[in-house]
Amino acid sequence: MAAGNNFSTTVESRVVASFSQRRKWTQRLGFTGLTLATLGTVTPILLIIILIFSKGLPAISWEFLIEFPRDGMRAGGILPAIIGTFWLTLGTAAFSVPLGIGAAIYLSEYASENRWTRAIRIAIINLAGIPSIVYGLFGLGLFVIFLRLGTSIIAGSLTLAIMTLPVIISTTEEALRAVPNSFRVVSISLGGTRWQTIRRVVLPQALPGILTGVVLGLERAAGETAPILFTVAAFYLPRLPSSIFDATMALPYHLFVISTQVPGMPIQIQYGTAVVLLTFVLLMNITATVIRSWARARRQW
Repeated sequence: MAAGNNFSTTVESRVVASFSQRRKWTQRLGFTGLTLATLGTVTPILLIIILIFSKGLPAISWEFLIEFPRDGMRAGGILPAIIGTFWLTLGTAAFSVPLGIGAAIYLSEYASENRWTRAIRIAIINLAGIPSIVYGLFGLGLFVIFLRLGTSIIAGSLTLAIMTLPVIISTTEEALRAVPNSFRVVSISLGGTRWQTIRRVVLPQALPGILTGVVLGLERAAGETAPILFTVAAFYLPRLPSSIFDATMALPYHLFVISTQVPGMPIQIQYGTAVVLLTFVLLMNITATVIRSWARARRQW
């Protein structure tokens, strides 16, 4: 009897050891696959960034950043394009961020779950996948022609705002839904209204996710060419815009122009413009990361 028990125990031990060994090999295989997939994704991006910076940094100088283009844009600087990109990004944020966060708050906190809200969410997802050239044509027809805003910063900002709204709404709604419902219950049980609960409890806890969506949307807006091609971008302007109803140069369109439309353009100026655009987007990322880290440190869950 004792021998039978020992045999059964030995078999069980071998089965457990074999299962544990197979699980370890499966985990190692999975980790190896994930590592290879990560390297396959990150390595080309890093190589592209290194190539752009290695060829573009020699063109970066103080004059390149603060002067106007001259000699058919083959010399001088890119100041009008930098200022134009800044104003377009700021205008896009002014229109899209309040509206996008407000829509996400309504869908997440106020709207009941029915066919109407499901249809709205499907429409938002579909809008996020529309090519940017379609938004540019829509902005041209609505803002430039119908509303008679002309080729202007406000027309471009409104077009880019519409393009970024789906990203901001979707990510903000997910961030709001990720906040535990117990936070809302405790706040309301202590006498807080629904709006007080949202403003003082839910929004601060969801801030990291909201910032992620806002930055993703604004980064896309800052790097788009097609929408501003129809609504705001100018081939060359010898002055800075004086109002929101003026046309302006922008870094993405300027990079497209000097890369395809200007013969004899020095390659360093092309890569230097790309470096400035990448740096602009990188600074946005760094700022958002700092704020997001601060908000996560204060988060209570």
